[in-house]
Amino acid sequence: MNILNSPFNTPYNTAPFSKIKDEHFLDAFKIAIEKAKAEIDAIVNNTELPSFSNTIEALDFSGHELDRISSIFFNLNSAETNDTIQKIAQDVSPLLSEFSNDIRLNEDLFKRVKAVYDTKDDLDLTTEQKTLLDKKYKSFSRNGANLSEDKKKKLREIDKELSKLKLKFGENVLAETNNFEMLITDEKDLAGLPEGTIEAAHQLAESKDKEGWLFTLDYPSYIPFMTYADNRELRKKLAIAAGKKAFKGNALDNQTNVLNIAKLRFERAQLLGYKTHAHFVLEERMAKTPQKVEAFLNELLEKAKPAAQQEFSQLQKFAKDLDGIEQLEKWDSAYYAEKLKQKLFNIDDEKLKPYFKLENVINGVFSVANKLYDLHFETITSIDKYHDDVLTYKVTNGNGDLVSVFYADFFPRPGKRNGAWMTSFKSQSIKNGVNDRPHISIVCNFTKPTKSKPSLLTFNEVTTLFHEFGHALHGMLANTTYPSLSGTSVYWDFVELPSQVLENWCYEKEALELFATHYETGELIPMELVSKIKESSTFHEGMQTLRQLSFGLLDMSWHGVDPTSIKDVKSHEFNAFKDTQLFPDVEENCMSTSFSHIFQGGYSSGYYSYKWAEVLDADAFEFFKEEGIFNSSVAKKFKDNVLSQGGTEDPMVLYKRFRGKEPKPDALLKRAGLIES
Repeated sequence: MNILNSPFNTPYNTAPFSKIKDEHFLDAFKIAIEKAKAEIDAIVNNTELPSFSNTIEALDFSGHELDRISSIFFNLNSAETNDTIQKIAQDVSPLLSEFSNDIRLNEDLFKRVKAVYDTKDDLDLTTEQKTLLDKKYKSFSRNGANLSEDKKKKLREIDKELSKLKLKFGENVLAETNNFEMLITDEKDLAGLPEGTIEAAHQLAESKDKEGWLFTLDYPSYIPFMTYADNRELRKKLAIAAGKKAFKGNALDNQTNVLNIAKLRFERAQLLGYKTHAHFVLEERMAKTPQKVEAFLNELLEKAKPAAQQEFSQLQKFAKDLDGIEQLEKWDSAYYAEKLKQKLFNIDDEKLKPYFKLENVINGVFSVANKLYDLHFETITSIDKYHDDVLTYKVTNGNGDLVSVFYADFFPRPGKRNGAWMTSFKSQSIKNGVNDRPHISIVCNFTKPTKSKPSLLTFNEVTTLFHEFGHALHGMLANTTYPSLSGTSVYWDFVELPSQVLENWCYEKEALELFATHYETGELIPMELVSKIKESSTFHEGMQTLRQLSFGLLDMSWHGVDPTSIKDVKSHEFNAFKDTQLFPDVEENCMSTSFSHIFQGGYSSGYYSYKWAEVLDADAFEFFKEEGIFNSSVAKKFKDNVLSQGGTEDPMVLYKRFRGKEPKPDALLKRAGLIES
C-alpha cells in the first residue's frame, strides 16, 4: 500500500517525510483522485432528498486524502523541489484540474447543491453554514455549471492548459534564478560590502569548488550586493540579470507564457459571462469591482506621487553631490538610498544586524504571540521534516491543549524558490465533535550562518519573519467547522491583514525589548537605535508606495482589460508603468516574465490587496496603540473576530466587529508620513 494513501500513524498525524519517496506521488494522486470521485458519487447517488448535511457538508469534507497529498507535494515543489518532482507536477496538474472540473461540471451534483441553495431561507442554518452554502453554490455557478455542454468542454480545455502554463512559468523563473552566478576574483570589487556578506559569498564559492566570492540572484546574496557594493558596473550587471529573468528569447523565456495565460484567463472569464478576468476574480473580494480597485490605487497614487518625486529628486541630488552621478539608474537606488538613510538617521542594517540573531527573533515572535494570544512554543524532535534546516514546534494554549504543529524553514537552497511564504500541510476543521488541529509552515530565504557568525537578520528580514508569522497565526488559531472556510481561506484582499498588522510590533520599544539583544554581548538594543528605526520607518515611503502601486497597476493592465490585442509584453508593461515611473527604463529588462505572484501564484487581479490590507492593518494597529500594544482585550477581539474565524463571514462584518467601525486610509497615510498626523 502506498504510504501516502494510508493512515500516517505518526506523532500528531504529521507527514512522514523520511518515508515518502518522490516516486510515491503519482500513484498516490491517482488513488486519492479515485477515492475522492467515489465520495462524490456517493453524494450524487444518495436516494434521500438533498439536505445541507448529506450534500453541502458531505462535499466539503470529501477529498480529504487528496487535499493532504496535494499540500505535501506542492509545498515540496516550492521548498525542496528537483527534476523528478517538477516532472510529476507537470503530470499531476492536468489530472487535478480535470478532477476539479469533473466536480464543478457534474450536473447531478450541481442539481443537489442548487436544490439546497434554493431552499436556504427555509433552513435553520448558522452564519458559517450559510457562508458555506453560498460558497459551494458559487463554486459551481462561477465555474461553468450553468454552461452548455460545448462550453463546458471548452472550459475544461482552458483550465488544463492554464495549470500547465502556470507551472512552466514558475519552473522557468526558478531555473533562471539558479542559472545565474557572478564570480568575483578581485578583492577590490568587494569594496563596501559587509563582512558577513563577503564571508557568505566566499563560502558559497568554496561549496562549488571555485576560487573567489560567488553572488547569485537569491535574495540574501542579491539584496546586500545591490545595497552596499561600491562597484557600480557590477551592481548594474546583477540588476540587469535579475530584471531579465525569463526574458532572453531562450528556452526559459516566459513572454509567450505571459501572453497565453492572460488571454486564456480572459477567454475563461468571457465564457462564464464576465467582462474580464478581473471582473470574475473581484466578485469574490472585498473590493468587488475593477473600477473600485483602480479608484483605490489611483487615490493612493495621487497622495504618494508628489512625495515620491520629491524623494527621488533628493536621492538624485545626493548621488550627484557624493559621486557625480548624472543619471540615477535602478541599480543605484538601494545603494544611494542606504547611504542617504545613514546620513539622515545614522542607522544602517550593519549596525542593527547584531541585535537580530535569527534564534532571538524567533523567540521574540513567539513571545509576542504568547503575550497577545497565550500561545506556547516547544521544540519537538519526534516528527519528520523534509530538510535538515527545518525547525519543528508543538504549539499549545494556556491550558496545555494542542493548537498546532509548526514548521519553519529559513535558508535558501537550490531546490527552493525565492521569497517568503506561509503554507499548511494540514488544515483545521471540526468533525464528529473532534477539533482536528492544523499543521502550519513558514518558508523564508534568510542569510545563512557562516563559520564565524550566526544568522544575523537585516531589519527587513525581521519584518518579513513577523509578516509570515502573522499568516501562520491566522492558520494556527483557526477554529471553524468546515475545512474550506478555515484559517487563511478568506478573501485575498483580507488575507494580508493578520500578516501585515504583526509587522507593526517590530517598531515598538515594548516588543523589541523582548528579543533584540546583541548576539555577542547580550546587551539590549540601545533605545536611540529603536527611535531611529521608528524615525526611519517612513524613509522613502513615497517611492516604496509608488513601487507597490506600479505592481498593482501592472496586474490590472493584464487582467482588467481584453488582452487579446497585446502582442509585445515589454511595450505593454512600459505603458502600464508610465504613471509610476521614476527611473529610466532598462531595455533588456521585463518584470512580467518573472512576476510569479500574478502569473503563477494566486494574486492575479489581486496584487492591489497588499495596499488594501495596509489600510486595514494601519487602522487595526491604531486600535492596539490606543489601548496598549499588548492589551489583552483588544488581542482577544482580534483573535475572536479575525484570526479564528477564517472565511466564515463577510470580512468587513468581521473587521467592524473587531474595530467597531469601517477602516479609513487616514491611519495608513499618517503612518507613511504622506499626510500630516
